Amino acid sequence: MITASQLRAARALVGMDQKTLAEKAGVSLPTIQRMEASQGNVRGVVDTLTKIISALDAAGVELIGENMPSYGTGRGVRLKSPPE
Repeated sequence: MITASQLRAARALVGMDQKTLAEKAGVSLPTIQRMEASQGNVRGVVDTLTKIISALDAAGVELIGENMPSYGTGRGVRLKSPPE
């Protein structure tokens, strides 16, 4: 799963606007806008999500799942658990 915040952050890390991501993923701009405006996990057709993740991966973004290690060697960011 990818959250709307992760999607926006992933684009920002590589300096990509919504229109460019839509073009590289082969999806419509309104689809990207809707996904980024959603709350929590992004919902959509699996094929569409796969295209978006593939486009981000090709741009150099490693998406890290919850409680998963990062295998990349570049710089990046990760959210910490909120303080209790």
